[in-house]
Amino acid sequence: MIKDLGGRVGEEVLVKGWVDVRRDQGKMIFLDLRDASGKVQGVILPGQAEALEVAKEVRPEWVLAITGQVNQRPEKNIKAGVLNGEIELEIKQVVVLNQAATPPFEINEDTSKVNEEARLKYRYLDLRTERMARNLRARYNIIKLIRDELASQDFIEIETPILTKSTPEGARDYVVPSRLYPGKFYALPQSPQQYKQLLMVAGVDKYFQIARCFRDEDTRGDRQPEFTQLDLEVSFVEREDIMQLNEKLLIKIVEELYPHKKIQAKPFPRLTYREAIDKYGTDRPDLREDKNDPDLLAFCWVTDFPFFEKTDEGGWTFTHNPFSRALPEHEKWLENKEKISEIITTQYDVVLNGFEIGGGSIRNHQPELLSKVFEIMGFSQKRIETNFGHMLRALASGAPPHGGIAWGLDRLIALLQNEPNIREVIAFAKTGEGRDPMMDAPAEIEAKQLKELGLEVKDGK
Repeated sequence: MIKDLGGRVGEEVLVKGWVDVRRDQGKMIFLDLRDASGKVQGVILPGQAEALEVAKEVRPEWVLAITGQVNQRPEKNIKAGVLNGEIELEIKQVVVLNQAATPPFEINEDTSKVNEEARLKYRYLDLRTERMARNLRARYNIIKLIRDELASQDFIEIETPILTKSTPEGARDYVVPSRLYPGKFYALPQSPQQYKQLLMVAGVDKYFQIARCFRDEDTRGDRQPEFTQLDLEVSFVEREDIMQLNEKLLIKIVEELYPHKKIQAKPFPRLTYREAIDKYGTDRPDLREDKNDPDLLAFCWVTDFPFFEKTDEGGWTFTHNPFSRALPEHEKWLENKEKISEIITTQYDVVLNGFEIGGGSIRNHQPELLSKVFEIMGFSQKRIETNFGHMLRALASGAPPHGGIAWGLDRLIALLQNEPNIREVIAFAKTGEGRDPMMDAPAEIEAKQLKELGLEVKDGK
């Protein structure tokens, strides 16, 4: 790999990669070669006639195999602080592995100012750029640290289904028609919420997952139809246990992977929902003392959220999660369906620089109280059974007290990478309107497929 060339001065090496820059000086041609690990500058000297002849046709982004000798640069030509800045490759042979069409934008530059539609259409080119490659590597490093740390604490990672059942949990579901069961549909999970609670009933004790989630939401600049969560659930815990576990994990990520960044306050400040609203006018307060410092991280916890809020129609709906548990001192109100506006839930959100990056709660592990939540929301007993009968039966099977949290990994990574939106840290992102310009999705499907699924599209809508 190119990053390893610095330790091979005097050796002849074979290097493969893309042409980052080509400079023809007439008698000499300079080729900067790039692979996933970095870049190296090479030069073809006048005596290498065959290599010069090939290189005259070479253009940026062609894929080459280059044989050459690794030479130490003269002291005056050393580029301090740059990978391979102390060496140069004296190229003796050039083999073209593949040619490349002229790219729609410069790949050896930062593409953040390039039209985003073009970047997403040619995402495989955009990902070759140094910044985007760095973001992908940072994403991997964060997820690996999470996995390693949770594994050291006896968590196990369990994959939960992607094809599931549509239930009213907040946003609209993406639905998938079933060919084998005409007129019936699967739904893609908005989160693994029910499955992770069912794993607690199953006695798993400590679960986590790097989970893909799907929400059919109205378009917004920083939303994606599919996104990634760190999903986590633990049995026999109190709210403090989950908050401490997650706070330590976030601090570890910053201190080990972003040592140049400063966490403003440790332990993280805590505010109740009421305090946050009264003091900052939002439940996602930005507590940074210097908002011009991109490397200042102001984490905080927000707790004690109202369980319910009024709907536009005058009824009640949950503020965060119908499966949350009320504060113990408010469970009687929930059981009797009284003082509904005053019931506080065990929900806790973790906020970073004014963005919610995670939220969770202690769950309602008693089926009778969970039923009361749905009754307050106006669900009939038939609807409760249809939508959530499986959960009520599971909780009635000896469910332990349990709680957890889900992080928005894309948002956390974007903030740590100082990126303006989550699309910059997702390999194959969609536009803010939910389109994929590269694959041209969503797209129509053939009439034969519609017929097999028992579906009909009317008026193209």
